[in-house]
Amino acid sequence: MPATIINEPQDGSRGKLLNISSDPGSASGGARSLCGAASLNPDMPLVSVITAVFNGHEHIAACIESVLRQDYPNVEHIILDGGSTDDTVMILRHYDDQIAFWKSEPDKGVYDAWNKGLEVASGEWIAFLGADDIYLPGAISTYVELARLNPKADFLSSRARLYHETGYSPIFGGEWEWPCFARSMSTIHVGTMHRRSLFAQFGQFDTSYRIAGDYEFLLRPRETLRTAFTPAITVVMRAGGLSDSTAGLYEALRAKQSTNARGPLAAAIDLRRAIFRFHVRRMFLKLRSRAFPTSR
Repeated sequence: MPATIINEPQDGSRGKLLNISSDPGSASGGARSLCGAASLNPDMPLVSVITAVFNGHEHIAACIESVLRQDYPNVEHIILDGGSTDDTVMILRHYDDQIAFWKSEPDKGVYDAWNKGLEVASGEWIAFLGADDIYLPGAISTYVELARLNPKADFLSSRARLYHETGYSPIFGGEWEWPCFARSMSTIHVGTMHRRSLFAQFGQFDTSYRIAGDYEFLLRPRETLRTAFTPAITVVMRAGGLSDSTAGLYEALRAKQSTNARGPLAAAIDLRRAIFRFHVRRMFLKLRSRAFPTSR
């Protein structure tokens, strides 16, 4: 898959962004009038897409464009910037009249930013899209239709395509099932959507986590979580970042222990298996990059 799918919008708008001068003014903005009563069809559920970003000027425009290009009308995009020192805020200002709400200020990490987003979100359904990830066309419509067909579901999941610089582009994400989920996070969080009531019932994200806070949150409901799954690929996510390390595996161990999702011995075995798979995958990618150096 060409890197341009992730790196920049196809309409060339990122080229325009490079010519925008920096403005030291307000570090917040957005057009909340895009949402709620002003939605194109108030009979359809409002979807809040929350994005946390920090120094993400290379990819944030493509992320925003992927939300703007959705064919579902009732969407609000909320972006929380952690006080970027690059051109991220400049880009957010460029999209000021197309983003429902954005704010730039220091935070305690991605889960702190998500919690801030939850406090201002108005949607019945809430999704979390990474700053370097993009929704595929029709993604949100797919989720909303899945919700319509499964009115009791509180958590919707799909599949995601991983983009790696080597050209490796596997598909991840499976149906949520307990107790399989207790062993490992089988869903791809960027390819999911949560009913707002889940956060009212189980609280917000634990900001003591840096990587596995989304997993810990979904472990809280245990087997009572009502879910629905579609095999559709709804999002492309970029490989790398904090999750591309064994640190997240150790955080997952802590999440299992804190929620009593797994016993101590079972959780320890899960960790050893996950670390082994991590290193096998890392070796595969290294060998692949050597075999296909032109795919970078």
